[in-house]
Amino acid sequence: MGRGAGGGGTSGYILDIALGRGSGYKRCMWPELIKHGGLMMWLLLLASAVAVAVFIERLLRYHREQINSIEFLNGVRNVLRRDNVVEAISICDATPGPVSRLVKTAILNRAKGHDGVREALEEAGLVEVPRLEEKLNLLATIAQIAPIMGLLGTVLGFIDVFRVLQLEGVSAPANLLAGGVWQALVCTGAGLALSIPCYAGYNYLVSRVNSIVLDMEKASSEILNVLSELRKPSP
Repeated sequence: MGRGAGGGGTSGYILDIALGRGSGYKRCMWPELIKHGGLMMWLLLLASAVAVAVFIERLLRYHREQINSIEFLNGVRNVLRRDNVVEAISICDATPGPVSRLVKTAILNRAKGHDGVREALEEAGLVEVPRLEEKLNLLATIAQIAPIMGLLGTVLGFIDVFRVLQLEGVSAPANLLAGGVWQALVCTGAGLALSIPCYAGYNYLVSRVNSIVLDMEKASSEILNVLSELRKPSP
């Protein structure tokens, strides 16, 4: 009888937590989830902290490095038409981002002719694109392995449940079985809750990278045309 009463009390407590009943629900929900999630829950929390840090760092960098390339190129073009190369390079140095660095590379290699400038731009682009894609693989990896980590936590939780059943038999009290069930459900939910925003954030950052790369390609073509016009002898 004692076992049944204890199991009923624990089951009722779990039901209250699940349904959001009780005055202390909001206060105890997250600590309870973390406590019952086991070791895998802490690993998922660590992975989530890494994912947030990577997303914020990349977002701030892309915001800083994506410039108004049309306005920038118009300013450089006007300066170069006045044959003021030093000022054009100064504008590039004062402007952040890969677009300005590509334009600077083209200006510095202008004496190599059209093909030489194109090759210099291609080499510079091969350097800039990996910088933009840096750390994105880490975010994608977290998005992919988070559900698997949650599944592993689920398996470990059910292993604990069957260990209790083996020791106590089919009459095992609910309060002993609840720990494994908690871990199984919490880890599954946490893995999915981490994976979904990570995947969405990764795709958003990839779209930002593609936008910057497109600006780089347009700027490369534009500066090539500008330098070609400046090399043409005036009539």
